[in-house]
Amino acid sequence: MKPAHLALAVLVAAVWGVNFTVIDIGLAHFPPLLFSALRFLVAAVPAVFFVGRPKVAWKWIVAVGLVLGVAKFGLLFIGMDTGMPAGLSSLVLQVQAVFTALFAFLFLGERPTRVRVSGMAVALAGIGVAAVDEGTSGPMTAFVLVVLAAVCWGASNVLTRRAAPPDSLNFMVWVSTVPVLPLLGLSLLREGASTDLDALRGLDWQGAGTVAYVAWVTTVFGFGAWGWLLRRHPASSVAPFSLLVPVFGMTSAAVVLGEGVSPAQWCAAALLVGGVALTSLPSPRGWWGARRAEREPERAAAEGAEGAEAAGPAPGAVRV
Repeated sequence: MKPAHLALAVLVAAVWGVNFTVIDIGLAHFPPLLFSALRFLVAAVPAVFFVGRPKVAWKWIVAVGLVLGVAKFGLLFIGMDTGMPAGLSSLVLQVQAVFTALFAFLFLGERPTRVRVSGMAVALAGIGVAAVDEGTSGPMTAFVLVVLAAVCWGASNVLTRRAAPPDSLNFMVWVSTVPVLPLLGLSLLREGASTDLDALRGLDWQGAGTVAYVAWVTTVFGFGAWGWLLRRHPASSVAPFSLLVPVFGMTSAAVVLGEGVSPAQWCAAALLVGGVALTSLPSPRGWWGARRAEREPERAAAEGAEGAEAAGPAPGAVRV
């Protein structure tokens, strides 16, 4: 990767990591489900008028919108609102890679290698350490909600793979149109119309800034830049940069919010990041193909086209 592309990959990881601190600040201004609804509303409008028509079937847009937008982000925002620290949330959510591999095995027939199974076990051990630490120092319910959010993220990754969107920004913007009304409805039921109206009446520059960040910077810029990188480089070269997300998440939470990191959390971080790294490793054949594509692009492209013609259409890449 060129230095500029490396810098962009690190920038996206930083944007996504700092996002957890911004969410924590935003939750002081909005109830969680309303905040999540506003995030997707601002991400979708006006971008939806500039990205063109959807490039995949509506069934995939609706499915990912409900699982990722309503379930994953609803659970994450509620979990953080009920006491889950921002830095720990950025770390625990990375276990989505384990659930992605598990769901891909169950529903796509992708048998994981022994290395990936070992990585899943290591990452789950990290979750266990974090759960024990959080159970003695914070609300366990909030921790469980964030883990469930990671489960939903894993499910949405597999749905995204089945959808195989050719344009990740177009797909994400259209997906953002789906959760708005369900989240608003759930907010009215759970948080109440008066609470929502009070939050909107009291909107100030800081609250508006958090919505703008989680919508435009995290969603539109983040997913757009990540998709741009994936179109120009092998996924095995881009995906490892996502491991920097909890580094930026925990650092920004410590600097801005004053969150401390216990020795147990450092241990959990090492296990989780190491396990996710193993889980995300490509197979030897996939790694060799990626390296060969970089060294002999014309020959690799020709052989790849022959293989694709023989095997049928590829299922697409999981966005993690």
